[in-house]
Amino acid sequence: MAAVDQIKNLIKSYVEDDDHRFFATAMQIAASEARKGNTTIAQELKMLIEKARKDKSTAFVESPKTVSLSAPRRELKELIEVFKPRIDLDDMVLSPEVQESLSKLIHEQKNWELLKKHNLRPRRKLLLTGLPGTGKTMSAQAIAGELGLSVYIIRLDGLMSKYLGESIAKLRMIFDAMEEHRAVYLFDEFDSIGSHRDRGQDIGEIKRVLNSFLINIEKDNSNSIIIAATNLPESLDKALFRRFDDIINYPLPDLKQISKTIKKATKEFLFSEKPDFDKIAKLALGLNYSEITKACEEAIKEMILSGSLNLNSLEIEKSLSKKAPLKDG
Repeated sequence: MAAVDQIKNLIKSYVEDDDHRFFATAMQIAASEARKGNTTIAQELKMLIEKARKDKSTAFVESPKTVSLSAPRRELKELIEVFKPRIDLDDMVLSPEVQESLSKLIHEQKNWELLKKHNLRPRRKLLLTGLPGTGKTMSAQAIAGELGLSVYIIRLDGLMSKYLGESIAKLRMIFDAMEEHRAVYLFDEFDSIGSHRDRGQDIGEIKRVLNSFLINIEKDNSNSIIIAATNLPESLDKALFRRFDDIINYPLPDLKQISKTIKKATKEFLFSEKPDFDKIAKLALGLNYSEITKACEEAIKEMILSGSLNLNSLEIEKSLSKKAPLKDG
C-alpha cells in the first residue's frame, strides 16, 4: 500500500495539473511495490503510467492540455491544434544565448504597455533553428506558459491544398485568427512551406503560399507571438529572415547543460551512491536533450522493475552508451 504522503502528493499534483510531479510520484509508488515483492502490481502500475504518458504526449516533451478554439470556425479547427501549456523557462535547460533571447522576448511582452507609450512594439516574431530534440518546439510552450497564453500549432498538412488559391485562403484565416485570439502561433517544420522560391521543385501552390506568408507576416500587427521552427535553415528563402525580430539557433547541449539535464530528469529519485554527473555527461556528448532525457527514463524503469531502492548511475551510463551511436545517424 502506498504511503499516505505519496497518495497526498499524487492527489495534489493531479489537482494542480503538475504532470511531472504526478508521474514521478506514481513511479515512486510502483518502485515501492516492487521493493515489497509485489512485482505484478508494480508491472501493472508501470504499464498504466506509460500509457498515460503516451496518451498525453503531443508535439511537446511535457504534454499540454487540449482546449477548444474560442471561435467555432470549422475550417480553422482543421488547421490549428490548441494547447494550454503548463511549463515555463525554468523547466528547460538552454544555452545562455538562447535563454537570454527568450527571456528578452518574455520581458518585453510582459511590459508591452510601457513600450507602447513610447511608440515601441515588443519582440514577437521568432525563427528558431537547430537539430531535432534541442528544444525548439518546447520553447514555444515555455513562452506561452510564462505569458499565460495558449499555443496554436499550425497543421501544415492541412494548410496545403491541391486546389488553386485554397492554401493562400487558409493561411489568411490563420493570420486573421492572430488578430482575434492572442496566443503563441507555432509553424513547426517551417521549411516545408518556406523553401527557396527559385528552386525548381518549389513551384505552383507551395511558391504561392510562401509569397503569401511573406506578405502576411510583414503586414501582421496583432498582439500574438509568431514562432517558426526548422531543422533546415539553409533551405529557407532568404527573404524570410528579415521578417523575424530574432533568429535563434539551438545548439546541442554542452557538458554543463547535459549534467543539468540529467539532474533534472532524476531529481525525484535517490542514487545508491553519489553520482559523478560530470563523468556521466561525457558519455552524452553529441546527444540532444530528448535522447538524454529518454536514457534517464530507461534507467528509472530498470530501477522500478528490478525492485531496487535507488537509482544506479551505471544504468544511466549504460542507457546513454546505447544511444551514443544514434547521434551520427
